[in-house]
Amino acid sequence: MKIRKSETADISRIMEIYARARKFMAENGNPNQWGATNWPPETLIREDISNGNSYVCLNDEDRIIGTFFYTQGDDIEPTYREIEEGAWIEPGPYGVVHRVASDGTEKGTGAFCINWAYGQCGHLRMDTHGDNRVMQNLLKKLGFIHCGTIYVVEDNDPRLAFEKPCGNA
Repeated sequence: MKIRKSETADISRIMEIYARARKFMAENGNPNQWGATNWPPETLIREDISNGNSYVCLNDEDRIIGTFFYTQGDDIEPTYREIEEGAWIEPGPYGVVHRVASDGTEKGTGAFCINWAYGQCGHLRMDTHGDNRVMQNLLKKLGFIHCGTIYVVEDNDPRLAFEKPCGNA
């Protein structure tokens, strides 16, 4: 597998992957995280591509099998400024991964994407819906630590906040 920045020509495939992910989440006890609002909208994906923050994961045949948002910097995620029932572990610049999804054809795609992002900066923060047990288990398996609760602007559902600090490979 390999990662590259998404291109406008990838949008149709990316949206197919998100549709499949919504179906998978609904079938696995998480119908509300993306399903209630048909998240993410194509306009957001186009904006992510334009800003250079959308990535795709390709298999060995160069077929797009996964997608995600990634950026890094200092205080880059406004919704992470306030955390309840806990605290972030490490201050300073960090990377953020959002909207990880795969087409389900190859095992380990999500882990590959998240590990790639961690390799870019060595300090990641992520969040997920309380019903998203699949992502929670993956984050814990990859060495992330549950730090508390944050809230996103898209809805009022709390999100579980996770961090993988430097040296936690």
